[in-house]
Amino acid sequence: MERGNIPEVSPFDSVDPAPPSEDSNVTRLSNTLSNENEKMFQRMRALFALRNIGGHDSVDALTNAFNSESALLKHEIAYVLGQMQDPHAVPSLIDRLADQSEDVMVRHEAAEALGAIGDMIAIDTLRKFQEDPEIVVAESCEVAIDLLNYVASKELNYS
Repeated sequence: MERGNIPEVSPFDSVDPAPPSEDSNVTRLSNTLSNENEKMFQRMRALFALRNIGGHDSVDALTNAFNSESALLKHEIAYVLGQMQDPHAVPSLIDRLADQSEDVMVRHEAAEALGAIGDMIAIDTLRKFQEDPEIVVAESCEVAIDLLNYVASKELNYS
């Protein structure tokens, strides 16, 4: 069911805090997302549009916005990167998790996104931060490791 031309249901089966922008130009969406003077609602609309567009250019636009001042926005970026499950995002998510000056909410979501993406290249970083002093980060790494192992076991199951 739709309201106007805005789908009520996300293609990622999530309830998003803002409808995606109707703009499909990745450069303009990236500029909106990274603009610290733009209203957060418009930045979120750009974020969800980029997620829905997908591909390396969208992932790059999203990860470039990790330099934002807003922990809320960076948390949401990590969340949608996990939804997208594009391994192209893994290095940036590892950087966010490893940055101990980063907000704990962002680090936790980066860990969960790494688990959701399912790329075993993240396993060593997740193991390292499984002992993080921030319990929410440590527990998120534990969950991500379990998810990676689960996905790997399913991929190896030939039955």
